[in-house]
Amino acid sequence: MNMKSLRVFFFDLDGVLSVGKARPHYLGGREVVRRLKESGRKAFVLTNNSTGTRRDVYRNLRRLGFTFEIDEVLTSSYLTARYLTQRFGEARFSLIGERGLRDELEAAGHHASRTPQVVVVGLDRRLSYNKLDGALRHLRTGAALVGLYGGAVYMSDKGPALSAGPIIKALEFASGKRAVMIGKPSPRMFKLALQLADEEPTRAVMVGDQIETDVLGARRAGVHTILVLTGVESQEAIAQSKIKPDAVVENVDALATLL
Repeated sequence: MNMKSLRVFFFDLDGVLSVGKARPHYLGGREVVRRLKESGRKAFVLTNNSTGTRRDVYRNLRRLGFTFEIDEVLTSSYLTARYLTQRFGEARFSLIGERGLRDELEAAGHHASRTPQVVVVGLDRRLSYNKLDGALRHLRTGAALVGLYGGAVYMSDKGPALSAGPIIKALEFASGKRAVMIGKPSPRMFKLALQLADEEPTRAVMVGDQIETDVLGARRAGVHTILVLTGVESQEAIAQSKIKPDAVVENVDALATLL
């Protein structure tokens, strides 16, 4: 991987730039993003975060001192809404997820319905049996299943926490349907992001903290990978994994000397 040839940098959020959802704490990356932009290269946040809207994420990034514009913030919620528009036009949906995901879907013209075309599933920290059972009934009567991302955990301010992947797996198992996955590790997220960045995958790199989402998803899409050690993974986990990133750094600020 030749760092000088890379034109687009995708940064994961939790475990890379910040940690925590309600009021994130800064981890690093302000100087790296500033240098990239000053050199004429592109920088995007590419996050599986689905609990807030991308405007929520944008405001938090600004509060933490980053210079991202809102069009440079690409969340799984926002890209899922774009996918539904491409497939259904204005979709009728049933939701397992939080306010940010609902707001993003409705902003794109989709609407909640008792007769949904699609069940959309993201992280839901108020998940209940009734929500799962209701979603299953919709799936068994013809609704499609769309999952925001398949990771098992995300990096919360208390450490690794249960993510959306296990919720989606439960509905797949019960319904016998395979979810269309939008977020990492699906290559679909990277293809959508590359379209918006107007760049080829060989000139892009994903900077993330998880092998099973950031590295695997980028590899499937032909995008280069850099893994940071401020999130989920450790050196021991990297050594044991069959999936290897192109580079490993202690934290995102270490990239400043490589640009």
